[in-house]
Amino acid sequence: MFKLDDKFLEELGLAALPPEQKQAFLQHIYSELEMRVGEKLTEGMSDELLDEFGYFVDMNMDGMNKWFGENLPDYADRDDFKQLKDANAEAPEAAVMSEYGAMKWLQLNRPDYPQVVAAVLEEIKNEIRSNKDAILEGAASGGAPAGDGSSTDAGVEQVGGDGSDDAASSSDDSAQPQDE
Repeated sequence: MFKLDDKFLEELGLAALPPEQKQAFLQHIYSELEMRVGEKLTEGMSDELLDEFGYFVDMNMDGMNKWFGENLPDYADRDDFKQLKDANAEAPEAAVMSEYGAMKWLQLNRPDYPQVVAAVLEEIKNEIRSNKDAILEGAASGGAPAGDGSSTDAGVEQVGGDGSDDAASSSDDSAQPQDE
């Protein structure tokens, strides 16, 4: 598990990033991680599996109920579901089912999910490290360090895709950028 926070930026040599730009930069890293992990996870998957995962992304109640009925009919009685539901007491039932179902779907269909996230995160970190001087220079000159498409765009280049695959966010909220 990892956190995208000030400590993460410090690890990458970006502690000197202006405070007003840190959160935007962390959000850009998270978005890039999410997109790349989604692309890796969907490589070689059948349309049927992609549609199945789409039930959880889209919070499609009929599809989620069908999947749970076929794969985890006792989900509502499971301790991990109850804990998630209790931790998100204000969330709609569909949102809790979506989060839980996506996590269980990944465990069943992509048990390598944690390793994929770790490998992609390491790629991104290496790209940022090799471009940290340009990132800091761009930030110091008033340019945004992330998301503006310039050479200081987090040192992380988009690799294609429309970003619609949401697999990276499905089971690890600790990766969300954290304010400090």
